[in-house]
Amino acid sequence: MRFTFLGTGTSAGVPAIGCDCPVCVSPDPRDTRLRTSAAVEWTDPAGNSRTILLDAGPDLRQQALAARLTRCDAVFVTHNHVDHVWGLDELRRFNAVMGEPLDLYAEPRVMEELRRVYRHIFDRESNVNDSFVAHLIPQRLEPERPVALAGLRVTPFRLLHGRLPVLGFRLDSASPDVAAPWLPLAYCTDVSAVPPETWPHLEGLSTLVLDALRRRRHPTHLTIGQAESIAHRVAAARTYFVHMAHDLPHAETDAGLPENMRLAYDGLTLE
Repeated sequence: MRFTFLGTGTSAGVPAIGCDCPVCVSPDPRDTRLRTSAAVEWTDPAGNSRTILLDAGPDLRQQALAARLTRCDAVFVTHNHVDHVWGLDELRRFNAVMGEPLDLYAEPRVMEELRRVYRHIFDRESNVNDSFVAHLIPQRLEPERPVALAGLRVTPFRLLHGRLPVLGFRLDSASPDVAAPWLPLAYCTDVSAVPPETWPHLEGLSTLVLDALRRRRHPTHLTIGQAESIAHRVAAARTYFVHMAHDLPHAETDAGLPENMRLAYDGLTLE
């Protein structure tokens, strides 16, 4: 069973267009950050290979090639901002390779926005030409209502991204045949605050994945200092920070973090 950080960067990506700051021109490959998303791969109790994505941003094609992904059973969407969902068109290649549709899990409000933007996918019959589009099956997500998926349990929970309510996900084994030392894992990208009702979902974690944009305050994201405070309270065995801007050089920032906290980087895999 494997968890891969497909991307760990903020909405502009790193390097940022037109920027020659030390991080954007850094030779350290860990300072190159595609838009934040992740993949979970495992073998289900029946012996079948499974893969889910946590968000599908505009870099999905490049990320899937780098991670050698050959299937996708489902995508779980945190929210409908461009850097998290504008890779939905790329899902059509998984349809072609697998010969079957895949499930798209999102809150009703988010699904409505996705239907509006991706009309050519969700209202395929209205296309002038019957072109090659993704075949997605919309599935409703609600906070606190787990989804059972081939031996894995995915529980959505509420987070705040500024004034916007978004979702985080807790991953737990739902079968003795589906296990990994990094489970349970909570995935919390694009966070500025954790509501009171969410803290119980962050208990007993082996792994916490948490937003840490930069050192300066931001209205819709955690600073790295705020993220450290939340990580100390959660007390997971290991915390990985994601959604970093070009303000945070990897090596220098990592060296100043507590021993059980690290910046994630593109391609980092937990097994």
